Amino acid sequence: MAGLDQDTPLPTGITLHRKSRILEITFDNGQRFELPFEYLRVYSPSAEVRGHGPGQETLQQGKRDVDIATLEPVGNYAVKPGFSDGHDSGLYSWDYLYLLGVEHERLWREYLERIEREGGTRDPAELPPPAPKAGCGHHH
Repeated sequence: MAGLDQDTPLPTGITLHRKSRILEITFDNGQRFELPFEYLRVYSPSAEVRGHGPGQETLQQGKRDVDIATLEPVGNYAVKPGFSDGHDSGLYSWDYLYLLGVEHERLWREYLERIEREGGTRDPAELPPPAPKAGCGHHH
């Protein structure tokens, strides 16, 4: 992850709207974005979601009702949301949040298309129970 360069707009305000589940973020270049918690969650920059290379992203499902329980600043360059599903390993740098804002429509459409293509669901109630982890059945 590249650090911030002087072209990265800096946030001037971040507000969590818990009722509507929206993170509102305003940047010093005048841009203002409203990013749904679900969108932030499914595009978490953490390795667990992103995988370790293109095409290895794990499809995040059943996140429609996810909440952001905590939001911690990390240095002067990022925030770390703690989501209600226990996910808290994603560091959202200012440039990543800005990208998520600018690319919101395209990225969200891609996510919805992928859910459809892979037969996934956004509703937690429709999720199949987690499968037993593979490779844990034998003893060393």
